[in-house]
Amino acid sequence: MKMNLPFPVELLEKLACPACAHRPPLRWQEGLLVCAACHRAYPVRDGIPVLLVEESTKWEPPPTEPSPEEHS
Repeated sequence: MKMNLPFPVELLEKLACPACAHRPPLRWQEGLLVCAACHRAYPVRDGIPVLLVEESTKWEPPPTEPSPEEHS
């Protein structure tokens, strides 16, 4: 799967969440860099990741459709 990143994929492999003590990696999600541990989303401006905690927002995954088993 090809990601449409505004920066080199090698950079994504090196980025980590600055808010978390154990520095989990970030993932590219809906145009933002998202931490799976604390759910902070960091913007990318002009192709440059802005990894400032004060610039982050709380990321909430989009709602998912309930599976057929959940309707029972």
